[in-house]
Amino acid sequence: MTRTALPLTGAALVLILLVLVTVRLPWIGDLGIHAATVERLRHGLLDPGNPLVDADTPSPYYSPWTVLLGALAKATGLSAFGVLRIGALVALAVLVTGVWRYVRTLSARAAAPPLALLCLLLLWGTTQFSWSGFLGLHSLALTVAYPSVLALGLAFHLWAWLARAVRGATRGWGVWLGCGVLWAVVLLVHQYSGVVASLGALAVVFSARAGRGVLGRLGAGAALGVLVLWAWPYYDFFALLGAGDGMDAVHRSLYRDLLGRYWLVLVGVAALVMRWRRDRRDVLVLFFVLGVVVFAAGGVSGHWSWGRVLPAALIPAQLAVAVEAAQALESGRRVVRVAWAGVLGVALVVGAWGQAGTLGYVAGRGLLPGAVEEKYREPWEGYRWIRRWVGYGDVVMAREFPARQIPAWGAYTVAPGYPDFFLDDEGERLAAVRAYFSAGAVGSARRGIEREYGVRWVVGRGERDGLRGDPGLRRTGRGPGGEVLYAVVG
Repeated sequence: MTRTALPLTGAALVLILLVLVTVRLPWIGDLGIHAATVERLRHGLLDPGNPLVDADTPSPYYSPWTVLLGALAKATGLSAFGVLRIGALVALAVLVTGVWRYVRTLSARAAAPPLALLCLLLLWGTTQFSWSGFLGLHSLALTVAYPSVLALGLAFHLWAWLARAVRGATRGWGVWLGCGVLWAVVLLVHQYSGVVASLGALAVVFSARAGRGVLGRLGAGAALGVLVLWAWPYYDFFALLGAGDGMDAVHRSLYRDLLGRYWLVLVGVAALVMRWRRDRRDVLVLFFVLGVVVFAAGGVSGHWSWGRVLPAALIPAQLAVAVEAAQALESGRRVVRVAWAGVLGVALVVGAWGQAGTLGYVAGRGLLPGAVEEKYREPWEGYRWIRRWVGYGDVVMAREFPARQIPAWGAYTVAPGYPDFFLDDEGERLAAVRAYFSAGAVGSARRGIEREYGVRWVVGRGERDGLRGDPGLRRTGRGPGGEVLYAVVG
């Protein structure tokens, strides 16, 4: 077996695993809001309204990508989850080809691209961690149908395209204007990944020591990108600049247990030090520094949402170790090759073991060995069971956790399951839900809330929520975990 065959085989196996994951499409986290977005666009492509509640508001979830998926759902009649599976496969293809193209701008070694894929997916830590925009294998398995995967794939293509342009490999204005449009699309598809893409693009430009001619073309491309952002009709992109403070509490956990989640990336930091000693303006070093500075600034200032930029520090470190290892494996002295193969090989194996629970999303819990089963997180069951009674557009009263899932099948909830910057009465809606399920709630107060928000159904836990015996509710169905669906009488 050649030195390239082993990383190619490993990368292929990991990608096959991710493709198989899309068949089951495990649900933990935000999959419900993405399915709800597709459902709204299927029923109203030009004016979908709020994806979670019955309100006519814009939403940042209506991006060029989700509009395309909504159009596909409308044209084919496929379910939202069927369309998301197709989207996941497309996003994976974009990600893999993007990584391949960008790594080619960093190294001509044949082993570099497959090693880069393995490092991006496996070189993390041993504490399991999942969040959209983070490319760890376990995280990607749970977010593979999220727009963030496509956005990061497009970001790699942007960096590859831009790297060739600043080196003079392509001429004319078209490539620069195209980079500007692509940059805007990434920002519209997933804003946090768009920030990562922007930092990576800045690193490419700074490292190239670009002259005035390049900077002029770059400015024209950036101006066109800003114009695309301004013209996007589904939501005001620039209004999101004021949404950061409201999202900070959600992201506080991104600054916890950093060593356990990312300690294997230290191998990549060592590779970055080697690259910095050779070139003080190395593109990956600059990218890493920009990412660390923004992430640290968020931690110091309490802007926890800035933690979403952490992939801007992780990605260059992971790519650096892949490129350095590929160089050593193909042309280095024997002792250097053995050292790199040993260090990186052990790190990848440890990283793979730390994320071994991902196998459960293909094989199921029952087929996992005991040690692997401990790393497996059971997916959510969802609320498909209420579809027998609840129709599209019906309003359901539910607490926060079910409110994150119920809209995936076309119903609305009274309050959104996620923070919504564009929903002016979000506070009132949340207060209404708390009042409805409060221990001392009386029938007249509940009837008033039902009338105000057009509630037709209630999902609760019977006696625990004080719903049993309420004459305004009729028990209609029962779901897993003791949950009960009530119809609002009259």
